[in-house]
Amino acid sequence: MFTGIIEALGIITAIEQQGSNRTFWIQSPISHELKPDQSVSHEGICLTVEEVNDNRHRVTAIEETLLKTNAGQWETGKEINLERCLLLSDRLDGHLVQGHVDTQATCINVIQKQGSWEFEFELVANPEFECLIVEKGSISLNGTSLTLFNVRRNYFTVAIIPYTYEHTTIKHVNKGAVVNIEFDIIGKYVLRGQQLLK
Repeated sequence: MFTGIIEALGIITAIEQQGSNRTFWIQSPISHELKPDQSVSHEGICLTVEEVNDNRHRVTAIEETLLKTNAGQWETGKEINLERCLLLSDRLDGHLVQGHVDTQATCINVIQKQGSWEFEFELVANPEFECLIVEKGSISLNGTSLTLFNVRRNYFTVAIIPYTYEHTTIKHVNKGAVVNIEFDIIGKYVLRGQQLLK
């Protein structure tokens, strides 16, 4: 379980294809503190640390993960958001994030304001997720906890402050970029309950 508050940025230094899986070596300021079997959010994807070598760690994305996320498009040199799992003694500064990506969204516009940025997104297919986009609700975008506004069917906007822009990979998101989306877990359970009551 995560909070969507990005802890560090990592760089993909090597990629290996093993059958239908892809293995990534990531260099980061927190890699040396990690241990095998730990769950770490990589661009919003919960991946298990398999090996640690000084300031690098290794994770593998299986076929299911590659189909549901943008990890299949990652290349060597890509910068990614990293967050270690939540300690129960921590303050919950973002919202509850599982690291289980629901779908993807495409950036359709970036608006630079005076001191902030607005990013507009459209869901990639999957119209059943439209009801989980809630005005002023929470969403995880590449692992970053953000607040939605200007919600219209499969469209939403997020506002980015300078700190978030500088300390996450949102600065690399341009028009046409595809990002990982995880909806608020509470909303997903409420939706499932309503579906079962029908």
